[in-house]
Amino acid sequence: MAADIDKRTYDLLRLVDRYSPIGSIQLSELMQLHGYDIKDRTIRLKLSELDSIGLTEKVPGKGRQLTESGRVELEQGDVNGRLEQIRARIAVLTSRVSYDPIEDAGVLIVSSAFLDADAVEDALALVERLESLPLGPIPISLEETSGTEPGDYRLLVASSITLDGVLLAHGISTNLSTAGVLEYTSTNRKEDDSSAIASNAERGGRIVRYVDVINGEGSSIDVISLLIQANRSDVTSLIEGNESGLLIGDDREFPINRYEETKDLTLSMRAELGGVVDFRRPREQEAFLDGNSAWAFGSLTYVGAGELTLTALYEYGLSDDWETLYGTVPRNRLEHVQAFRGTVPSN
Repeated sequence: MAADIDKRTYDLLRLVDRYSPIGSIQLSELMQLHGYDIKDRTIRLKLSELDSIGLTEKVPGKGRQLTESGRVELEQGDVNGRLEQIRARIAVLTSRVSYDPIEDAGVLIVSSAFLDADAVEDALALVERLESLPLGPIPISLEETSGTEPGDYRLLVASSITLDGVLLAHGISTNLSTAGVLEYTSTNRKEDDSSAIASNAERGGRIVRYVDVINGEGSSIDVISLLIQANRSDVTSLIEGNESGLLIGDDREFPINRYEETKDLTLSMRAELGGVVDFRRPREQEAFLDGNSAWAFGSLTYVGAGELTLTALYEYGLSDDWETLYGTVPRNRLEHVQAFRGTVPSN
């Protein structure tokens, strides 16, 4: 493993990995877009240094790419830096959320899938099929990509982290704790009374149990990407007509004394932006000697429309590039999928 690699160099390696083969001029432009005041000459010198320690290599006439050692370093090195970067990104984005689920207006956080032009119509059809399930609605935006992004189009869908921003705007702090693979069913077999059925309909179906759980130490969005790429999900079964499937979602703690308000806000948001949610109170209420409850937090699991869509597109081979925390956009930028059908010229 290479020694003494700073954050700037790791960011440079990430860009080489994403856009390789890539030249120093384009790398300089991308680094500046990421907030670095860095010159082309400095980039060239750094690339020569990375070549010398075996992390990058030249592709004649095209630029640089990572070596196998470079990929290992990028995947295994700078763990603390990557976790801190994700935590900081989540904190910044949630602070910008102004979305009001009651009014269905304001700024929310989106995930983005990057699509080639010839995959767009299939991707839109897939979103329609997802939306026909209890997991819908799934409002989206379809836009042409910028010159530094992969693919021809980006598909924007609301991220589950929007929920944390909504709750924060109401003074309810959440703590993202884990992500995992969830067994999901669209039916209500185990619940017979009408109130339970209505409850499941409001929640987008029923999360039966966690199949696997990973502690992301506050970085659950990164873990979600890892789980998608590890082929742990099974949204395909649902889309193809089965009652059950495997979804990837995240879990957060919230103050139990704000349970009813949290539930109302979450269900209102799910009704407008889609997905499936599950609430868990503490199973027992032990008390300390001073009379206070030993349990202070409830659990809220959410599979957002963004996570669902990224997972489905990956399973169907329509997108291999995405950003779970793409940024913030106004709610009115997202529309029903039908608004975008036929908007991409056929080849």
